[in-house]
Amino acid sequence: MKKLLSFVLFFLVGSMVYAGGYRVAIQGQRQLAMGHTGVAVISSAESVFFNPASMSFLDGKMNFSLGVSGILSETVYENQQYGIEARTDNPLGTPFGAYATYKVNEHLSFGLAIYTPYGSAVEWEKDWAGSHLVNNIDLKAIFFQPTVAVKVSDNLSIGAGFIYASGSVIFNRNINRTLSDTNGNRANITIEEKGITATGYTIGVMIKPIDNLNIGFNYRSKVSMEVKGGDATFENVPAPLNAIDTKFDSSLPMPAETTIGMSYQYKEKLTFAFDYNLTEWSEYDALTIKLESDPNNPSVNLRNYKDSNTYRFGLEYKATQKITARAGYYIDESPVQDGYFAPETPRNDSVGYTAGLSYQVNSKLSIDASFLYLQFDEIDNSYDYYMEGGVAVPFAGTYKSSVIAPGIGVSYKL
Repeated sequence: MKKLLSFVLFFLVGSMVYAGGYRVAIQGQRQLAMGHTGVAVISSAESVFFNPASMSFLDGKMNFSLGVSGILSETVYENQQYGIEARTDNPLGTPFGAYATYKVNEHLSFGLAIYTPYGSAVEWEKDWAGSHLVNNIDLKAIFFQPTVAVKVSDNLSIGAGFIYASGSVIFNRNINRTLSDTNGNRANITIEEKGITATGYTIGVMIKPIDNLNIGFNYRSKVSMEVKGGDATFENVPAPLNAIDTKFDSSLPMPAETTIGMSYQYKEKLTFAFDYNLTEWSEYDALTIKLESDPNNPSVNLRNYKDSNTYRFGLEYKATQKITARAGYYIDESPVQDGYFAPETPRNDSVGYTAGLSYQVNSKLSIDASFLYLQFDEIDNSYDYYMEGGVAVPFAGTYKSSVIAPGIGVSYKL
């Protein structure tokens, strides 16, 4: 029974980490509408997330931004060889962002950001063909980020922030492809942990080399969500196997990111922006867990991820004194290599199309709206590292995924 338990947890924890990799970037309605560019854009309090250094150049003594989006996602799995089809029935995701800045004087600014950069909810049909890999997963993470920015000169600012992260995870899968109790109910395991905490940091630089041109840089450190004493619960396991609920320790890493970009304002009404983002997924070549029942024999789960790139393009047009329109496009590469494609978070290369607008209610208040359509490339791939009885049993098929995310927010300045 110890070997069965060790294998089950070994595989599950590896699955949870990739849920963080399935990241739909939604941190700010204005910047999302511009293709999620922002490292070199000076627009609102959303800058606290994209580049804390840009706080120095915001208008007004205080700035506030609050927004929420609704994520509607679906994945369809097909295996034409065996005539199998399944689709997810994912719950509505609601990532949010709350940002505030305060300018002490011309050279010193403080800010606070509360946002959800990671989170995944995937729910497949009960006992589907890949239920030995996943039935459902729900990963949540909220970041709290106090920041400070120092304006060195009229053309240069630097900023930094401390990150405190809090999260939780629930994951369920069947133990293998066939095991059931005497009533035919599939044996499954659920692992759960709440109150996971971790820390990190972010640094940024904003340069204005000439009029109307901004160049920005932002680095966000890796944040490792350590699980200590998580719960592992078994259901429908036949009595002879004597499955006993236990505890486990592991780590849920969220990778470091580097973003550089520029923005250019043309004739006061039109602004172009470009961001390049590098996410260091290659840090996660393996994941390790320790069972409370066998702490001296940790399990190592190979993942072999690669660094991934995102290219973002944004456009803003001030149509009238009241209305500002935005649009964007981005290309997001997957960190998953062939043979490691698992249905926990079926994440392939994707393109995002964004749009939105702001309505200026008065000199202080605006209403911001955004819309994202994220289309993943259809892919034929497999997960080759599921083992039963010491033998690898690949799980292959075709995946089609898409995400729709409308959002609404407000911005206010004093």
